[in-house]
Amino acid sequence: MSSSLILASEPTAQRPRRILIVLGAALIVATYVFLVVVQPAEIAGGMGSTASLVSLFGFLGGGALLVGGILPMLSTSSLVIMPLGIALNIAIGQIAGSLGMQIYLDAIGTVLVAVLAGPAAGAATGAISNAVWGLFNPFALPFAAGAALVGLLAGLAARYGAFRRIYLAPVAGLVVGAVGGLVAAPVAVFMFGAAGTFGTNAIIAVFRSMGDKLLVAATKQGLLSDSLDKIVVFVIVALIVYALPQRAVRQFPFARTYRVLGHRTGTTTGIDTGTAATTGTAAGSLADPRQAATTPARGNDTGVG
Repeated sequence: MSSSLILASEPTAQRPRRILIVLGAALIVATYVFLVVVQPAEIAGGMGSTASLVSLFGFLGGGALLVGGILPMLSTSSLVIMPLGIALNIAIGQIAGSLGMQIYLDAIGTVLVAVLAGPAAGAATGAISNAVWGLFNPFALPFAAGAALVGLLAGLAARYGAFRRIYLAPVAGLVVGAVGGLVAAPVAVFMFGAAGTFGTNAIIAVFRSMGDKLLVAATKQGLLSDSLDKIVVFVIVALIVYALPQRAVRQFPFARTYRVLGHRTGTTTGIDTGTAATTGTAAGSLADPRQAATTPARGNDTGVG
């Protein structure tokens, strides 16, 4: 009888979390729509404008709501890796921009978090990264919605097996990059006149010389640069997560539950079945009590197919 009561109460307990996640996603989307519709060019001047403050609070608030919704489901490892992902995004992205590269490399932290901790954690990391980055680099702030979308799509790609084989990662990166480029192009044109790094400006200039209008040229540049960028980013992240010890990967409930790395997050040999099951149960009980019951079955799964 007590079991039935517990099962009945689970959907009720999950409802507030889902509401927070939906509200966070809606706030990020609404802020993006605001930027595209209003087209506040003054946002390039820094945080002094109203549009900048609206964008900052919209993206930071959306990211915070996402974190609030998924917080009860996050393990300690997930909570630790999210700030690390934000720092990686800002540091590497700033360096790449300063060097005038044709790719951005500002989503390595976002994709890493998404692969290990899930789509919502990846989306929150992307949105918060660009919002924080925008405090000293106004060009980064309006692209927070695209960064959140990259985190969401990367997590979904990981959930459905894009990282179970390293050669699948660049394919997923190509798709995610193309979508991200389409979303970022209107922001780049309407707010910054498509101005970017030396490398991206050169690509736009080539398309403009071929007779393309600015929006078309910026969209083509976004499709080209973002696709190439995410291919590189997804490969880098795949190499990172495969280099991690298996025990470290199992500390992330999302990676363990959905067998993100295939057999490496489950049982590697039949002889080691009991050990893997025990280890998975212990990690699950520490990270999320609801995972403890299902982890032994996951431990017997090779992740093929």
